[in-house]
Amino acid sequence: MKKWGRRGLCLAALAVAMAGMTLPWGGALSWQAAQPVSAKSETRMLIPGGVAVGVALHTKGVLVVARGKQGASALRVGDVILTVEEEPVESAKDLAELVGAAQTDEVTLGVLRGGKRTVLEAAVPVDQSDGQRRLGVWVRDSTAGVGTLSYIDPASGAYGALGHAIVDADTGDILDVRDGAILNAQVVGVTRGQSGKAGELRGSFLRENDQIGTLSHNSGYGIYGQMERTPETLLYPQGLPVGTRSDVHTGPATIIATVDGDGPREYAIEIVRCFAQKAPGPKGMVLRVTDEALLDATGGIVQGMSGSPILQDGRIVGAVTHVYLSDSTQGYGMYIEWMLEQSDGLSA
Repeated sequence: MKKWGRRGLCLAALAVAMAGMTLPWGGALSWQAAQPVSAKSETRMLIPGGVAVGVALHTKGVLVVARGKQGASALRVGDVILTVEEEPVESAKDLAELVGAAQTDEVTLGVLRGGKRTVLEAAVPVDQSDGQRRLGVWVRDSTAGVGTLSYIDPASGAYGALGHAIVDADTGDILDVRDGAILNAQVVGVTRGQSGKAGELRGSFLRENDQIGTLSHNSGYGIYGQMERTPETLLYPQGLPVGTRSDVHTGPATIIATVDGDGPREYAIEIVRCFAQKAPGPKGMVLRVTDEALLDATGGIVQGMSGSPILQDGRIVGAVTHVYLSDSTQGYGMYIEWMLEQSDGLSA
């Protein structure tokens, strides 16, 4: 499976074939919503994650990822097709059926381009091979991968994961979520990181279809939603206090990550630099892996570890976001406050 983006850690590849698969989810929330609590509260508690999760989402509309030799000239790679003749498009199947039912050589499309909605007239010629009308573009309506859960807010049931956006591998655009889910995942292999090339975890989750939460928001600071069931392998199920930006300092720290089938473990790192950020950003601190067990297993930080919680002085202070391509033992982390702003906004 292609990577979900070309910068940062992205999501790890699935160890199962995606072709023809339906991404399953559904079910009612089992948590009670609570009033958001300030990320700067000294008494605020979060449950650190570190468990591998499968991430599956359906996009709003369908994303144009490529054009055929006779592709519709009105459409561009990166456009999101929302409607055909004012009928909503929620899947590639919807698009094919609506275009196929057209009675003319042109159809009116509602398209999201560059964040702005526009209306286009697109040709839908009859394919002489089978007599069907087609737009002549390749589209995507869903994607899936493996990442790491960062935290669960025990007060609201909200979670944060990944620490970066899910982007389309072909266009680089952040995918707009229509609906989605996180599921229990198993790490079944690892490709070690090396100079100039990020390694990755390989995981499996679609066949098991074991949903543990919903996915409602995808942003540059991670993915967010509501937990439906707490993972059984959490290292700190009782929770840890939140550390603010001012609490973070250079020196020893740990991350919680899952890099094999034995579940999450805590690994030693060093925070080698902290940046005094006044606005959200995914690169708030520079990390170096010092734990020999993690270096032996992965070579350092690899794709699929994005979202691994960072702990220092008994507090959860951040999440892993990026790896240095030139040195897989080093990478970046985001302050946990920026992720909490996202999940608190959804819970409000």
